[in-house]
Amino acid sequence: MAKPIAVVDPHICAPYACSPDGKCPAVRECKHRVLKQEEPGEPPFQFGLCQGCAICVAACPRKAIKMM
Repeated sequence: MAKPIAVVDPHICAPYACSPDGKCPAVRECKHRVLKQEEPGEPPFQFGLCQGCAICVAACPRKAIKMM
């Protein structure tokens, strides 16, 4: 069985709603650097690096990240 990975729902993700500077709180918490954000806006997600730890799920205030 494959391990679960985090998936970002772009319809829910809104970094400017999470912080005034548009920085995603989940990016700051991701210890594996799967979520990276070089400019404000929706962070690109590197699925191949996901460790399935779900730290980003807990850090996302809008619940835009789910484990699948």
